[in-house]
Amino acid sequence: MSEVKISAQLRSEFGKGAARRVRRAHLVPGVIYGHGQDPKHVTLPGHELLLALRTPNVLISLDIEGDGTALVIPKAVQRDPLKGFLEHVDLLAVKRGEKVTVEIVVSTEGELAPGGNLLEHVLNALPVEAEATHIPDGVTVSVEGLEAGASVLAKDIPLPKGTTLAVDEDTVVLQVVAAQAEAPAEGEGEAAEGEAAEAAAE
Repeated sequence: MSEVKISAQLRSEFGKGAARRVRRAHLVPGVIYGHGQDPKHVTLPGHELLLALRTPNVLISLDIEGDGTALVIPKAVQRDPLKGFLEHVDLLAVKRGEKVTVEIVVSTEGELAPGGNLLEHVLNALPVEAEATHIPDGVTVSVEGLEAGASVLAKDIPLPKGTTLAVDEDTVVLQVVAAQAEAPAEGEGEAAEGEAAEAAAE
C-alpha cells in the first residue's frame, strides 16, 4: 500500500463562516484524532485530497506546517449532497506497525448457476483488522456456480496475510436469491379473472 504525501495547515478559526472561507480557497477542513491526544484541526488542499480519497483506506502522510508530520487514514468523509465536493474529513492518526480496524470492498468473480439468480451484497464492505501501512485495497471472492439459497460467509473470504476478520466469522456477506417471477401488468390479472368467470358461467 503506497503512501500519499499532502501538505496541511493548522486551523484556528471555526464555525460555518470560517468553513465557508476555507472552502472558497479550495481547501477542506479536517480533524485528526487518535492515540488519546486532543483533536488537531487542519486544512488540506481540496484537489490533492480528492485524488487521494479515490483509494479506499488510503494512507496519507501529512506535512503539517509548523507542526511536523502525521500518518493518517480517512475515517469519515462529508460531501456536498448536490455538488459532491468535499466538505469535511475526519482523519485517524496511526503508527507504523499498529493494527487498525477498517472496512474493505468485497468484489466478486465468476458466474452464478443458470436460472436468472441474483447476487445480494448483505454487507457492502467487510470489517477487517490490518497493519496501518498494509491495509488491503479490497478482496475478491468467487461466486462461480452458486445456486439460489447459497451464502458466502465472512470466513469463506480469502484475506491477505496479516489481515484478520473484525466481524463474526459466520456473518453472511453475500447471498444468492432466486429471481422473482414478474408480476402481471396492471389490468392483466383482472382480465384473466373475468375470462375465467365467463368460462365458468358458460
